[in-house]
Amino acid sequence: MKKNEHNVFERVSTKITNWTGSPVAFGVAVLIVVIWIITGPVFNYSDTWQLVINTGTTIITFLMVFLIQKSQNKDSKAIQLKLNELIAASRHASNRMVDIEDLTESELDVLHKYYQKLSDISEADDDIHKSHSIDAAQDLHMAKRNKKAADPGDE
Repeated sequence: MKKNEHNVFERVSTKITNWTGSPVAFGVAVLIVVIWIITGPVFNYSDTWQLVINTGTTIITFLMVFLIQKSQNKDSKAIQLKLNELIAASRHASNRMVDIEDLTESELDVLHKYYQKLSDISEADDDIHKSHSIDAAQDLHMAKRNKKAADPGDE
């Protein structure tokens, strides 16, 4: 696809997606269904009458799947870029987390298990702000544990 064609598709899909999510579009859809229902007796509830609504809704649904997916992909990419910027800007956040959406499902599962362990460790802490990153959490936890062990009267 050429760049110009891509831009046209981008603009058109954005406009259609925005419009179809509007109250006006919902009203139009309801109006079409009401008109279809009202015309039922006129066409004796024929197979053709039923086929009109079935075909129309199938075609619209088929096309909307692609437009909605395009919109979701764009939104997801924008959110990932914003999150990457926050990670990159934070001195306490692990830069290893930038672009993790490119990892495989099994690699993400490994990270999820690590964060679950981190969550379990953090639950034992009194202050949720003591652990700042995936890199420092284990060391910080051990340091706090060692301090408590060395200073039992401090509790």
